[in-house]
Amino acid sequence: MNDEVILATHNRGKLVEFQQLLAHAPFRLEWWGGSDEIVAETGDTYLDNARLKAHFVAQRTRRPALADDSGIEVDALGGLPGVRSANFVSSVPWINTREILLRLMTVSFHQRTARMRAILCLAWPDGREVWAEGVLEGVVLAWPRGSFGFGVDPVFSVDGEHSLAELSPDAKNRISHRALAVKELLRKLS
Repeated sequence: MNDEVILATHNRGKLVEFQQLLAHAPFRLEWWGGSDEIVAETGDTYLDNARLKAHFVAQRTRRPALADDSGIEVDALGGLPGVRSANFVSSVPWINTREILLRLMTVSFHQRTARMRAILCLAWPDGREVWAEGVLEGVVLAWPRGSFGFGVDPVFSVDGEHSLAELSPDAKNRISHRALAVKELLRKLS
């Protein structure tokens, strides 16, 4: 394993989260940077999209690259937005979250079950890869809560009372879908 891995994302929130999650990894995480999408996420699955980004950055930088694709799957919406979570109805995260809430307005709390899913792909310039998945079960709250996190964190809850955005970053990083995927990835690398 090289001592440096490029994180294939333009999302600063993900950079901070992954730096915390991978603080004890056998490599140092560097940021790809920029403000535009790395490559169009045209895949049909989270794994397809994570692979696209990881292999693109590994080829471009000639260093190992780590990418994720993640989303929320709401049962009452037939699993939507799923793999299209980042661009469900907009490229603006809050507009996507608002759309989920609008579509669930008449859905009872007990039918608001959902899961957050993350797939990580670590790719090397020679084409090798390792991938891992993390899934966090929960519910969609009726209204956003909390100031930590990003994306749908303010409306997703594991216990039905507190959103992920109400948890401290350390608390969230112990249970999140990305934390679970990181643990699995590190297990596969060891």
